Amino acid sequence: MNTQDKLQYTKQLLAECDALFITAGAGMGVDSGLPDFRGVDGFWQAYPKAKELGLRFEKMANPEWFESDPQLAWAFYGHRLHLYRDTVPHEGFTKLLELSNTKKYGSFIFSSNVDGQFQKSGFKENQIMECHGSIHHLQCSDNCQGHIWSADDTFIEIEEGFRAKEPLPLCPYCGAIARPNILMFGDFTWEYKRTNAQRDQLKKWMDRLEDEGAKLAIVELGAGTAVPTVRNTSEQIAKRFDVPLIRINPRESMGAELGLAMGAVEALDLIL
Repeated sequence: MNTQDKLQYTKQLLAECDALFITAGAGMGVDSGLPDFRGVDGFWQAYPKAKELGLRFEKMANPEWFESDPQLAWAFYGHRLHLYRDTVPHEGFTKLLELSNTKKYGSFIFSSNVDGQFQKSGFKENQIMECHGSIHHLQCSDNCQGHIWSADDTFIEIEEGFRAKEPLPLCPYCGAIARPNILMFGDFTWEYKRTNAQRDQLKKWMDRLEDEGAKLAIVELGAGTAVPTVRNTSEQIAKRFDVPLIRINPRESMGAELGLAMGAVEALDLIL
């Protein structure tokens, strides 16, 4: 099937469905100007200080820094927190929301992104699962009581040398350093109850679709193979509902019946 035929088939699927499952990886935010940290060079370009220190993303995104060097940890996550707050979601988000609002069962989002861009573009909290957590929520670095709280009042000032200025965010219960409620590499203290609650909501939505014979369409955007959680989820749900997977990815569109080698904005412009 050539690209034009794939686009036509995709348009038909999205027009005829009555439920929309949207899955998204880091590539979804690239058209909004967000870095996707693809490869060590991409990460070092976004964080020159990490290159100077010889730190890859996998090493930097590790909870051990909140204990060994919290000023460095909060420089990294504080910068990302403010970056995501300041970023305006690209028009593709709005197009997906408008499409979602025309469907009988609406939509559900499954995303590995921690940036909160879907919420910012108008999708409701109860229709989103963030499998790696969210930077807009905090927890204790020791996970002393299993609590999660909003990061809305957290503002990080970053000094020269890529250091977060004191005072740093603290756990209100035990006084330990606070950290984002994000699943990091080598992470044994991540509090996952918020994500588990989102997973339960997704399961109920999927079960309802199945029980009522809903016609589901699946759109995957910017999900790579390096951490394949999103791609695996898309494929599992496509198999469960016996529907084609629409995979939008400029570099890794392979492995789907409707693989479109494009960025999110370009593809959604053509489809919607």
